[in-house]
Amino acid sequence: MPTLFTHALVGSAVAAAAGPARGRKLTLLTAACAMAPDLDVIGFAYGIPYHDLFGHRGFFHSLFFAFVLSLAVLGLGLRELRPFGGDWWRVLALLFVATASHGILDAFTNGGLGVALLAPFDDSRFFFPWTPIQVSPIGLQGFLSERGLATLESELLWVWLPTCSIWLGLWLRGRRQPAQG
Repeated sequence: MPTLFTHALVGSAVAAAAGPARGRKLTLLTAACAMAPDLDVIGFAYGIPYHDLFGHRGFFHSLFFAFVLSLAVLGLGLRELRPFGGDWWRVLALLFVATASHGILDAFTNGGLGVALLAPFDDSRFFFPWTPIQVSPIGLQGFLSERGLATLESELLWVWLPTCSIWLGLWLRGRRQPAQG
């Protein structure tokens, strides 16, 4: 898996792509949604095996879970939006993309058992044909190792650099647009 920092960066970049009018609250929510699937590591403490449907990179990394979590966050965290109004659908899409980005990024890593992107309908686990991102060790001790450093270097090259470049381009484009009035 990419590190939680990387998932948070991508999630917040999703909100930034929506424009500055969306605000800090949406940025925090999209970052949280992008990190949330890794809460499944709690299952290790309860004896849930990695390969189980509810194990690491299982159900909680699926596109279905991304949709369900997006609806929950929208209903609980953004109640000010009129249900099923135009903004409601746009924000639902942003939350979904942020959450789904987690499993998609994990499928670009070079380790683990794959990602159950289609769970609960299909419990097959997938990797993309190209896996340039070094898989992150689970746990703080592994993260503070040489392997953890290799993970960060890989993420900087394959995720942070492209994401920040896109973010900067969007920010510059927004600064060049005349104010609406």
